[in-house]
Amino acid sequence: MSLDVAALRAQFPILTQSVDGKPLVYLDNAATTQKPQIVIDALVDFYTTTNANVHRGAHHLSDEATRRYEGARASVANFINATAREEVIWTSGTTEAINIVANGLGQLLAEGDEVLVTELEHHANLVTWQQACRRAGATLNIVPVFDSGELDIEAFDRLLTANTKMVAFPHVSNALGTVNPIKQLTAKAKAVGAWVLVDGAQGIAHGGVDVQDIGCDFYAFSGHKLFGPTGIGVLWGRKSVLKDWPVWQVGGEMIKDVTYHEATWGELPNRLEAGTPNIAGAIGMGAAVAWFQSLDVAALRRHEKALLDYATKLANDFEGLRIIGTAKEKVGVLSFLLEGSHPADVGFILDRQGVAIRTGDNCAQPLMKRFGIPGTARASFSIYNTLEEVDSLFAALKKAKMMLA
Repeated sequence: MSLDVAALRAQFPILTQSVDGKPLVYLDNAATTQKPQIVIDALVDFYTTTNANVHRGAHHLSDEATRRYEGARASVANFINATAREEVIWTSGTTEAINIVANGLGQLLAEGDEVLVTELEHHANLVTWQQACRRAGATLNIVPVFDSGELDIEAFDRLLTANTKMVAFPHVSNALGTVNPIKQLTAKAKAVGAWVLVDGAQGIAHGGVDVQDIGCDFYAFSGHKLFGPTGIGVLWGRKSVLKDWPVWQVGGEMIKDVTYHEATWGELPNRLEAGTPNIAGAIGMGAAVAWFQSLDVAALRRHEKALLDYATKLANDFEGLRIIGTAKEKVGVLSFLLEGSHPADVGFILDRQGVAIRTGDNCAQPLMKRFGIPGTARASFSIYNTLEEVDSLFAALKKAKMMLA
């Protein structure tokens, strides 16, 4: 099936606006995706008709809020092929999800243990493990990448040992767009008995995430990268692992029994969800997942590939532009430098042309240092972008090059 991009775009009200008199060309999707009207409506409807706390009230509104809230959990579980809805833990986003795992691991590690991550990490999947290892006296090892932005698999094999307790890596690099061979990496890690966490923040919006097929123990992602609200995310974990995982936050909802001097924890998913949750966010995320699943994912993937292929061709033909990250397997991201220009200046000029991109280190400072650069300009594409918008990007870049020469 072919994709009707115009009909798809019509579902996103924000895309109709202008910036400085120019049509908005939104190419910052790796930072956050825009929201279709159906998600916005779900949020408004909850606050208009159903607002109440969940799992607590002995009244109709609370019952209905709980039904929608837990229904969203079940939808997410189905979306990623979890074996049970209890394996879906609501968080504020990928960062909190990873912190839950890292904080728990910090209580399980001992001196001599090792954690393995990669040079591709977002700070959320690096600093967390730094802190866990520091508290336990464990060692953090880093898998290098080639100049293309692809992982050095031989180095991964060398660094993976019987002492490795956790292996954590991104599904897709937020800075470069590199798609990692996550199933292969997971199998290697499980062969030495390590737990595996996949940072799925950038991978989830491209569809086809099957946690059973991947074989990992944890998969973390954010709603706002999947056309859902900000402030809501998911930690998926195998029930056999999560049921005994050390708790991070304590308080209401996650308690089984309390005295003035002792407390015991409840069952999943409550034991890892302390306090009043982001109920509206979860319901909005459920709406986003249902909407996304109604689309032709294969057609979406072909469209996204066409966008990136076209942008890459124009970039290669653009004199003075250098692509950062040339992995064979990429999705959604074109990071680049314009010769003689600072990325921030490029971003400013593009914004005046209505083109929204990201500039800076993309919360991946060590990776930028590995490439010997302060940061990049990053254009990131989503399903509602068009080939014409790619043309607009490069027309704006031509103007930026002229102004910054």
